[in-house]
Amino acid sequence: MAAASQEIPKSRPTQAAVTMSNDAPANGATPDGNASSGLPSNMRSGRDIYASFRDGLADPGCPSGGSVRWKQHFAAAPRRMASPNDDVLPLFGYVVDAVREAHLPTEYALIPFVESGYRPGARSPSGPTGLWQFIAVTAKNHNVPMRAGYDGRLSPVDSTRAAVRYLKTLHGMFAGDWRLAVMAYNAGEYRVLGSLRRAGQNARNAKPETLPGLSPITHAYVQKLRALSCLLEQADDREEWLRALDRPVAHLEAQPLPKSATTLDTWARANGLDAAQVRKFNPAYANGRVPPRKDDRAMHVLAPAASSSASALVARIALDTPANGGATEASVPNVRGARADAALGAVVGEATVSTAARRSHTVARGDSLSAIAQRYGVAMNELIARNKLDKKAKLRVGTVLQIDADMPGDATPPDPAAGP
Repeated sequence: MAAASQEIPKSRPTQAAVTMSNDAPANGATPDGNASSGLPSNMRSGRDIYASFRDGLADPGCPSGGSVRWKQHFAAAPRRMASPNDDVLPLFGYVVDAVREAHLPTEYALIPFVESGYRPGARSPSGPTGLWQFIAVTAKNHNVPMRAGYDGRLSPVDSTRAAVRYLKTLHGMFAGDWRLAVMAYNAGEYRVLGSLRRAGQNARNAKPETLPGLSPITHAYVQKLRALSCLLEQADDREEWLRALDRPVAHLEAQPLPKSATTLDTWARANGLDAAQVRKFNPAYANGRVPPRKDDRAMHVLAPAASSSASALVARIALDTPANGGATEASVPNVRGARADAALGAVVGEATVSTAARRSHTVARGDSLSAIAQRYGVAMNELIARNKLDKKAKLRVGTVLQIDADMPGDATPPDPAAGP
């Protein structure tokens, strides 16, 4: 389809978004949750993320004769989105939001699948790093911060902002043709402009597949994104897949770190979040430490948003030691009770967290004690002792493991975690 006939999709609300409007209590909204869904305001259904992606596509149809090779190559993408143990769906939701806020086609939200498999900590031996696989020179050219203890290429916040800003420039440069824009994202805008001139074409009448002098990798980039779009478009023919998406997913947002914050763990615990998950989403901070700032430039983390009823409360919780005027970590669990826990908690995959120190994990197929211990930052022998496990026993799918030690006065016994 010629670029001249394309409309840049606007960020129009999906049906799900309409039902979550703040002025629609008649539709079943609660003061602290999404309408009709019953979810806290810091969460959403994975199905809503998918609907927003579909609603923002420039080319929503799936052309016949698409690349079988690339469909096979990316066949795992729908399965990963359906898996509650994979972080791809909340990350995908974050990127879809950023792309739609920039009034760009959501085909661009598929680029991290191609570049990194939607893994924020991805590193290539040749140098590209992060969700969008920036090389150091490109990162600096796009104002991605890089310094000792912090590599902004590994930050989903910094790298996504830079990538979306660059894609918006390319989108305008190539008359709204997303195909030319992604080819330029891969090869550089000047190579694509030069190829257009040699072919006697311009951005409004271009046939990207015919452009000369570009590498097969650049030409394949469009095919890869089309294959991914087709895979996701066709996946909704399977009711089982849609049901798997219809689960609570953390609504990730960029959140500023206060100057007093020194570690991600301290910040996460003060906000009632799973510290291991916060570190996983933010590998830019080496060893989870927040480096000293040399200027007033804000530093951000990607984390589940605070729910509306808890935001004022969280704002009052200091994020470091009493020497900096803050509260100790021991004061945080005082914000307890079912409503506070529900407000401050967040669910990412199957991990449930709350302001109380107690965390739990529901065993899924393929889980191991070592992997669970590593995920939550606890010693495996402590996990075994806490749940009264036999080291040689097999974990049962669906078993709930207690991650943290019991709070004083809490005598609730752990679930049986393993068979005989």
